[in-house]
Amino acid sequence: MRLLLDTHVVLWALSEPARLGTEARALLGRASVDVAVSAATVWEVAIKAGLGKLRLPGSVAGWLIPAINELEVEWLEVTAANGAAVESLALHHRDPFDRLLIVQAMAGGWTIVTADDAFVNYGVPLIRT
Repeated sequence: MRLLLDTHVVLWALSEPARLGTEARALLGRASVDVAVSAATVWEVAIKAGLGKLRLPGSVAGWLIPAINELEVEWLEVTAANGAAVESLALHHRDPFDRLLIVQAMAGGWTIVTADDAFVNYGVPLIRT
């Protein structure tokens, strides 16, 4: 199984793991499961932290990136093809970061781990948390 973590799931995994659902917690702990975090997640957190909408225990560069690396996940880079694919994605969801995660999941065969109801409309495999 290949899991792509939504931004809030990354933050919960790092600071509030009890908020993750039972299935998500179990899968994240399995060696046989590939887990990825998109570079878009770092961008989203950096924007929200910079605007004062999100408080972190440290800076994005000094805390978030090293903390994600400790989770031993694969990093998904944002490609030009990912950006172009957003153009043809239905507008069920207007969040640009989530839309990017959706196209990355579709392109790479990832299952998205999220609590966001809007992902359901895209037909991408989901694990709800």
